[in-house]
Amino acid sequence: MNIVVTGASSGIGFELVKSFALQNHNVLAVSRSKKKLLELKQFSERIQVLAIDINKVNKNVISTSLSEMKVKHIDVLINNAGVLVNKPFTELTESDWLNTYNTNVFGVANMIKCCIPYLMKSKIKHIVNISSMGGVGGSIKFPGLTAYSSSKGAVTILTECLAEEFKNYAIKVNALALGAVQTPMLKKAFPELTTTQTPESIVPFISWFALDAYKWCNGKIIQVSDSTP
Repeated sequence: MNIVVTGASSGIGFELVKSFALQNHNVLAVSRSKKKLLELKQFSERIQVLAIDINKVNKNVISTSLSEMKVKHIDVLINNAGVLVNKPFTELTESDWLNTYNTNVFGVANMIKCCIPYLMKSKIKHIVNISSMGGVGGSIKFPGLTAYSSSKGAVTILTECLAEEFKNYAIKVNALALGAVQTPMLKKAFPELTTTQTPESIVPFISWFALDAYKWCNGKIIQVSDSTP
């Protein structure tokens, strides 16, 4: 398969790219961090890298990257890039809101729009948005995560809307609402917090879901957490 993964320079995205390459899939790893992407590229010849802000990606950029990979279509798009701000609501600045939504919502929408023509050429056509339990209605919410959780709530609804909108194209759109995972992003926002879930432990499930769940799921928000509710 030909797979695109955003937020590929660290954490879940980094491990996902390696996992797919080990399974002999072609992977386009997207991130702003060129240095970390070059580390990935050295891992496998099946990995092609694209150092760019996901809001600046366009169809020509995707076309060029696919040509460099010597492929013409995308089977799976995983929107994993994310920004997490831990700050009380009254202290959030306009920049905090814009940075969070630019990556977590507008960047996701832009990647989907740019990849649609190449997904339509596939027999699989699966878009997986990495959301959060914080973006699920009725889940426990935490102080300081208003911008992050509300942006992930937007991703949740975007997923459901696009699953309906793309039905005529047989494109499946699902989301995984993850609980806390011990990633660099989480560590930066919550230096004192440690979790049992790691990128290495959760990647096998995400990989399976991306490659196979399109057969049974569309417009679903799957909660992936080892705690309740």
